[in-house]
Amino acid sequence: MTAAELLAVVAARELRDDTTVFAGVGVPLLAAALARARHAPRLTLVIEGGIIGPEIAPGRLPISTNEMRAGRRATMLPGITDAFLFAQRGFVDVGFMGGAQIDRYGNINTSVLGTDYWNPKVRLPGTGGANDIASLCREVIIVTPHERRRFVERVDFVTSPAWLRGDGSRRAAGLLFGGVSRVVTTLGILGFDPDSRRMRIEAVHPGVSVATVRAHTGFELVEAAHVAVTAPPSEEELEALRALDPERRFLG
Repeated sequence: MTAAELLAVVAARELRDDTTVFAGVGVPLLAAALARARHAPRLTLVIEGGIIGPEIAPGRLPISTNEMRAGRRATMLPGITDAFLFAQRGFVDVGFMGGAQIDRYGNINTSVLGTDYWNPKVRLPGTGGANDIASLCREVIIVTPHERRRFVERVDFVTSPAWLRGDGSRRAAGLLFGGVSRVVTTLGILGFDPDSRRMRIEAVHPGVSVATVRAHTGFELVEAAHVAVTAPPSEEELEALRALDPERRFLG
């Protein structure tokens, strides 16, 4: 089992039936397709290119949000602006996201590394639709490898807002609903303290200690009263996942 397989399986378990999920290509889309195949047959996928309700064919996973494989047997092909309009109107339950940097309040950076925006150390791909997803979906789940360089005290640039400063600032900024609920990583599952909105350890994967999670995080984590241990991926889950990506373009 690779780290990407573990990430996809655990992320898939977070999705519920009868919900609408905005998922990007790669591991988030794999996780959503796995959830639909395994336990959420009425899950509706939304893909950024303007695709509603596609059926992802095993072995034909799209590598772009704008290619025709992403629209296979779709319910609607309304266009990209309408896809985000549905989120603005409250029709999208969950947004699946990743990011280069994530801070203690769940804010995501996919824009620049370095404090000088106009002269950064690294210029990243940018927002695409990530800001809209983080701002407008009813709930956001971050899916990411767990590395100290990703989990930083403060992101260099807030591309996609979560809880901002954790003091009611999200609502003060005009974002009246939504927010990041969980961060699914290769080491465990992180949530957020309901009062301070600081990131906290809620579960670890088998064989991973709380100390290991802390060592791979660039800021102090809150700890839930009871830290659970996730169930390892079953053979059936791995078989279904690998059928979706037999060439292992995303599973490594």
